[in-house]
Amino acid sequence: MYKTKKTVTRIILICSFVFFTILLQAAKNKPFGLMTDLIEHTDRIWQNGYASNIFVWQTDGAIEALQYAQIRSTHPSLSWIVPGETKGTRQIAYHIILADTYSEAVAGRGTVWDSGLIDSDQSTAVPYWGTELKKDKCYFWRVKCVTNTEGESEWSDVKAFRTASALSDYAATSYPQVKSMEYPISVTAVTTGTYVADFGKDAFSQLLLTLTSLSDTDTVLVHLGECMSGSRVDRNPGGTIRYHSYPLVLLKGTYTYRIKIAKDKQNTRSAAILMPGYVGEVLPFRYCEIEGYASPLLSGAISREHVHYPFDTTASSFQCSNDTLNQIWNMCKYSIQATSFTGMYVDGDRERIPYEADALINQLCHYSVEREYSMARRTHEYLLQYPTWPTEWILQAVLIAWNDYMYTGDSRSLKVNYNILKARTLMQLREKNGMISTTQNLQTPEFLFSINRPGEKIRDIVDWPHTGILGLNKHEGGEADGFVFTDYNTVTNAYHYEALKLMGKIAKALDLKYDASFFEEEANMFLIRFNKMFFNPKLGYYVDGDTTNHASLHANMFPVAFGMVPSGRMNKVMEFIQTRGMACSVYGSQFLMDAIYESGNADYGLHMLTKTDDRGWYNMIRVGSTISLEAWDNKYKPNQDWNHAWGAAPANIIPRKVIGVEPLIPGYGLVRIKPQLGSLKWAKSTIPTIKGKIQLAIENKTEKFSMKVVLPANMEAEVYLPLPFGKYEIYNNGTFVKATKVKGEPFLYVGMITSGTHEITMYIK
Repeated sequence: MYKTKKTVTRIILICSFVFFTILLQAAKNKPFGLMTDLIEHTDRIWQNGYASNIFVWQTDGAIEALQYAQIRSTHPSLSWIVPGETKGTRQIAYHIILADTYSEAVAGRGTVWDSGLIDSDQSTAVPYWGTELKKDKCYFWRVKCVTNTEGESEWSDVKAFRTASALSDYAATSYPQVKSMEYPISVTAVTTGTYVADFGKDAFSQLLLTLTSLSDTDTVLVHLGECMSGSRVDRNPGGTIRYHSYPLVLLKGTYTYRIKIAKDKQNTRSAAILMPGYVGEVLPFRYCEIEGYASPLLSGAISREHVHYPFDTTASSFQCSNDTLNQIWNMCKYSIQATSFTGMYVDGDRERIPYEADALINQLCHYSVEREYSMARRTHEYLLQYPTWPTEWILQAVLIAWNDYMYTGDSRSLKVNYNILKARTLMQLREKNGMISTTQNLQTPEFLFSINRPGEKIRDIVDWPHTGILGLNKHEGGEADGFVFTDYNTVTNAYHYEALKLMGKIAKALDLKYDASFFEEEANMFLIRFNKMFFNPKLGYYVDGDTTNHASLHANMFPVAFGMVPSGRMNKVMEFIQTRGMACSVYGSQFLMDAIYESGNADYGLHMLTKTDDRGWYNMIRVGSTISLEAWDNKYKPNQDWNHAWGAAPANIIPRKVIGVEPLIPGYGLVRIKPQLGSLKWAKSTIPTIKGKIQLAIENKTEKFSMKVVLPANMEAEVYLPLPFGKYEIYNNGTFVKATKVKGEPFLYVGMITSGTHEITMYIK
């Protein structure tokens, strides 16, 4: 009898194991990461910043104020991650259903739309082409796909979304701002009745306190700040580094108090992005000091609500053999989450205004640390309507638009905004010499209207701040490396070339053949004129303008970053760039680092990323900030704030250039992997893409360079390795690979790899 029971138990355990194995395999063999109009969590509800237990189809009867991502398009785009770990897995067909009830979707019935089986490898930005969706209504969709290796998948989980109260054929959508409850990492009694709490990191937050009083007459003083002075919160930190104080009259007994953050006049002006009512006003602070509190401080008495855009901290990672670079990565990644508090990319807490330069850097950083694209698009389309004043930043709109397309594969924003993007190339400012200028009376009312700046002229900026403004005296020099402004400036015209080049690609993506040919030809001809006018053959590098022999870092780094320098001139130009060091702002450093890695100078790039003087990212950590600064140090911009994402360029430079992963075709169907580790001994990284995570683990030894690459399904990659000194042999998963040298670059082209796991090893003799 005992043996029979034991046998039955074994059978049950085996059957259970088989059953759960089948379930696990089924879970692996279905699409996931479903997005509607670039939003993944369309089914979720937030209640005044906190994720709720109910979903968008369960809101009937709710009396609370609820928030969710509202789909505003009558024909949204749909994206998913293709399942499959088998090497070379590609989608060859898909099938989508859309229903108006959850039960119908679960049953596999597309009561609103059934695409049928579509032969296609497209898994990002797939258009819904059914009847127009209705406003203020819930819909439910699922997808299954067929791959070349694993056949037909299971249906995905059901993804719900709710439409907005007003719809158009295309409109970008976004998440509501959310809150994370956080507690101090330490609370210290600095004197009797005075406590200082350290939350570990700066964050745009609101404060909650649970305090006890034995009378109705007790008052405490609450100090909030971004930095310390000795053992107390700094009452006078200078610049726009934040400090607030609030008196709090206590009630008799134990109560929880919410500190009402005071409104700031400067960052709530008409051009600022205001906090929504369901969140309320916020303040960036790391430290909280409670002064004059007589009772014992209870455990958990101090907490804050950190306000930010939804952010998956597990979506990306980076570690390497250089601890300084690890610290810089962590700070810059966190900066992208922390500065997302308004739901748009803004220039920090001082103004809370979107600017194109901030948006461009923030966009690349956000794409590099998370599978999230809606905030960048929302900011970009806002700036198309409300542009700022610098010439170069007007031109940056085209760069931002192209990045949006490359990382998402969704061309709808390009199509809807095509005419204004054309105007942003600034061809209307062309002079007879073929260059653009803002000083030659070409800024007509018609021109200004075309770029959405009626009555407000634009002017060249090069970098920021300039000499003699914002607390900078003339002897302090500004951040433009002494750039000499002329009627025809090298930096402005370099941007013009990049805009022309990308506008041709945009036109081609939209199948506008005439425009594509026109812009491509214009870019090619302009490049010849540019090099003839601004390159000084006697010096061997570029000068600032047409009537000066002064050569700045900026006049050279932008042409390199935009691929404008002929290969025969690159060495001389880069030699000059290296003599200038970090003679640019934290904004300019984005393009300097792009230029350095574009030229293949990995060792110099690593040096610039990790240097520890007061003009480097480590200085931001050393001065006590946990979010990237607006400037390298307070002395270089005395009114700076300590929460500026345009100072977080390493968040994108490390994945894009050090690890070397960038999309080559829209939507990440094809990527380039081109690591430039320099002297790093090892590095490993997880990089999010709209098609899934790319994982790399690299070892960089004298005798061997090895790289383990895991590509998600439906993706391929071009692989490059650094050109070694001496002879070499390369193997991919044990199979010999014949590599070819890249002309004019210190790289070997190893060839194409498909999805799955690849162990690429180069033995160096």
